[in-house]
Amino acid sequence: MGIKNRLVIMSFLQFFVWGAWLITIANYWFGTKNWEGTQFGLVFGTMGIASLFMPTLTGIIADRWVNAEKLYGILHILYAAVLFYIPQVSTPETFIYIMLLAMCFYMPTIALSNSISYTALKLNNKDVIKNFPPIRVWGTIGFIVAMWITNLTGNKATEYQFYIAGLAAVVLGIYSFSLPECKPQRLSKENASLMETLGLESFKLFADYKMALFFVFSMFLGGALQLTNAYGDVFLDEFKHFPKYADSFVVEYSTIIMSISQISETLFILAIPFFLRRFGIKQVMLISMLAWVLRFGLFAYGNPTSGLWMIIMSCVVYGMAFDFFNISGSLFVETNTDSKNRSSAQGLFMMMTNGFGAVLGSFTSGWAIDKYFTKSFSNTTDLAGFLETETTNSKMLEFVSGQGNTIGADGLFSKVILMKDWHTIWLAFAIYALVIAVAFAVLFKHKHNPLDVENISH
Repeated sequence: MGIKNRLVIMSFLQFFVWGAWLITIANYWFGTKNWEGTQFGLVFGTMGIASLFMPTLTGIIADRWVNAEKLYGILHILYAAVLFYIPQVSTPETFIYIMLLAMCFYMPTIALSNSISYTALKLNNKDVIKNFPPIRVWGTIGFIVAMWITNLTGNKATEYQFYIAGLAAVVLGIYSFSLPECKPQRLSKENASLMETLGLESFKLFADYKMALFFVFSMFLGGALQLTNAYGDVFLDEFKHFPKYADSFVVEYSTIIMSISQISETLFILAIPFFLRRFGIKQVMLISMLAWVLRFGLFAYGNPTSGLWMIIMSCVVYGMAFDFFNISGSLFVETNTDSKNRSSAQGLFMMMTNGFGAVLGSFTSGWAIDKYFTKSFSNTTDLAGFLETETTNSKMLEFVSGQGNTIGADGLFSKVILMKDWHTIWLAFAIYALVIAVAFAVLFKHKHNPLDVENISH
């Protein structure tokens, strides 16, 4: 089997083991466990916390002591073991700690998979710019396949989503030991300092103004990514509370609708080489930021009937928003760092996007949604107005009783019902992305040089 096909299998499984539960975990949390929403942001926060140190740490190990492909396999097997245990967890507090452990094993494998692909392609004299995007696109396909399997088997709210991911992670862990050897570079000087020996010199990149700005914007854009991962499927699923949308295709197959986002990735990943050569890394990253504005704005005005096209277009735009920054950012790091600490630098990039960015996005959005964008209803009249129906609508009354509520003769509820105002939530996120885009366009100075892009393959 050729090297490209071997890397395709790795990429497919890399994101399959994430996609089987990432988008649907909210349905498990709220629908099956009936846990409180205030703690849900912490679940996605665990990805950020793990990414604060694990990608950098494993990058250092791969740069200095252990073959990247072997470390990659060990981490996936450990990740699988934690996934198999998750269904046994019975409290939200314990769930968060166990998920943190799972993320400590999984999150660094994203950066490692990039490093393995780059190294293997170069060792086989392949053009990275030309060959990496078609390989990476299979990761997106793996994510989509996992989402569809979870939804179509009726497991988007069950514990079996974790078993599906766990089995695939075991397969990937074993398979990784057959990948080409990616030996540590060990390029540090004989009398190297402790910082150089530990591979921590990648942090010196913050001393460079352009690199520092790049990592700061990576953090802020990483926050935007977590917003759609955490709330996208729940947003679509909660249309079931609106009687006129309750029986729509969007509600029943919300995960499949969300998978359009990943399907669009496959197209935009393949377009990246053209955009990078034509516009350069800065412009491609700026296009990504503007795409995030559209992603959130279209969600704000979409609905399962007359506004279905907006939901679909939002999912299509996601491919550009996600991939244009993540892949062009990874290639930017590749062209602006030395080979002796390149894996560490890729880990640092992941730390800023999926680490600090994820923490910023998860914690801040959770706080803002609870404080500013959650409406409370104490009677049938106000709730019916919000749900755009009549006070006697049977579906609304069924929803109220499903919340453990009773209705008095005066129409008052026995306890308050809380509902998220998704329209203003998505508008606020769109404004956030727009501010980042404008600041990036003004502050980040990077002149497009086609030779920089070409040199990635050398």
